[in-house]
Amino acid sequence: MNAHGKINYIELPAADIDAVKGFFTKAFGWSFTDYGADYTAFSDGVLDGGFYRAELSSTVANGSALVVFYSETLEETRNTVVLSGGTILKEIYDFPGGRRFHFADPNGNEYAVWSEPAKT
Repeated sequence: MNAHGKINYIELPAADIDAVKGFFTKAFGWSFTDYGADYTAFSDGVLDGGFYRAELSSTVANGSALVVFYSETLEETRNTVVLSGGTILKEIYDFPGGRRFHFADPNGNEYAVWSEPAKT
């Protein structure tokens, strides 16, 4: 549902669109719709977006916004990311309010996954 003033769609660069589709399908169960050779749209069940062909990648080091996922099982999600072809950029660490890790997709785009604080 479209809502005035709310984030509605996100687009990210991808040099290898097939690789990014394979990664997000395997790691997170996303579905894709291709619009020619240079663009694919995704749906993760909550937010829609797309990947456009580009040689650049989106990282916090180059000033890009950070897309952050939520996980109820942080360690399991970390392992799934690795098994699906992602690269861990920052291992799981604590921050005020929870725990998280950062990873890159096969095109080098940086993301984070956060979870609630560990139960003690």
